[in-house]
Amino acid sequence: MMALIVAASLLIGVSLGILGGGGSILTVPILVYLAGQDTKEAIATSLFVVGVTSLAALVPHARAHRVRWKTGLLFGAFSMAGAYGGGRIAEYIPGTVLLIAFALMMLATAFAMLRKPRGGAKKVRPARGDLPLKHIAVEGLVVGAVTGLVGSGGGFLVVPALAILGGLPMGIAVGTSLLVIAMKSFAGLAGHLSGVSIDWGIALTVTGAAVIGSLIGARLAGRIPQEALRKAFGWFVVVMGVFVLAQQLDPAAWTHPATWAVVGAAASGAVALRLRRRSRTTHPQPAPRARQDAVLK
Repeated sequence: MMALIVAASLLIGVSLGILGGGGSILTVPILVYLAGQDTKEAIATSLFVVGVTSLAALVPHARAHRVRWKTGLLFGAFSMAGAYGGGRIAEYIPGTVLLIAFALMMLATAFAMLRKPRGGAKKVRPARGDLPLKHIAVEGLVVGAVTGLVGSGGGFLVVPALAILGGLPMGIAVGTSLLVIAMKSFAGLAGHLSGVSIDWGIALTVTGAAVIGSLIGARLAGRIPQEALRKAFGWFVVVMGVFVLAQQLDPAAWTHPATWAVVGAAASGAVALRLRRRSRTTHPQPAPRARQDAVLK
C-alpha cells in the first residue's frame, strides 16, 4: 500500500508543477482512501504537503519568469487571513459536509475553466501588468477561506481567478498560483493544528514524493500550449470532483428520481447553451442597415 501511496504522491507534484493546482484535489483522496486517515486529519496533512510541494515547484517557474511577484504576494497575504479563519471554522463542520462542498466547488470551477470566452477572444493583460488591489483582496479572502475549510491549496480556484478574472496568461497564472498556494496552505495548517494531530511519517513520505513530481511537472509546464493547459486543468478537476462526490453521497441518492431530474436538467441546459453558441458562430447576425449602406457606397 505504501508503494501505491508514493506513486500517487508523485502525481500530486506533477499536477502542481504543470497546472499550478490540483495537488490537494489529489492529496485529500489519497490520504483518506489509501492512507486511511479521517477527513479532518487528511485535510490538515494535505495543507502541509501542498505547501511544501508548491514552494519546490515555484523555483523552476520563477527561473523561467512565469511568476507575477507583486500580485502573488498580495493575493497570498489576503488568502492567508481567509485560510486561517477557514481552518478554525472547519473544526465545527462535519467531515462529510466539507468533502461534498469541496467536490461541488471543484465542478463549478471546472465549468469556468472549460467554458470558452465570449466572442472567442481571451482577456489577457499586458505581460507586466498587475491586478487591481480591490480584486486581489476580495478574491484572496474568498479563496483563502475555501483553502482553510476544505484543505485545498486552492490552485483550482487561484488559477481561474488569475487567468479568467484577472486576465493573466495561463502560464503566468500557473506560476503565480504556486506562490499563493504555499502562503495560504501554511496559514490554513496553522488554523487546523489547534484541533488536529498529524502523522508526520505519512506527511513527510507523501511530501518527499510530491516534491520530486513537482520538479518534473514544472519543467514540462513551459512546453505545453496555453489552451491545452487550460482544458487539461478543467477536465482533471471534473474527474476528481465526480470521484469525491460519488464517494461521499449515499448510494440511494444516485438512484433517486430527483437526482436524475437535476442531472437531466443540467445536461439539457448545457447542450442548449452549446448549440446556441455554435449557431451564433455559424450564422452571425446581419450588420445594421446603416453599416451595410456604408459598405455598399
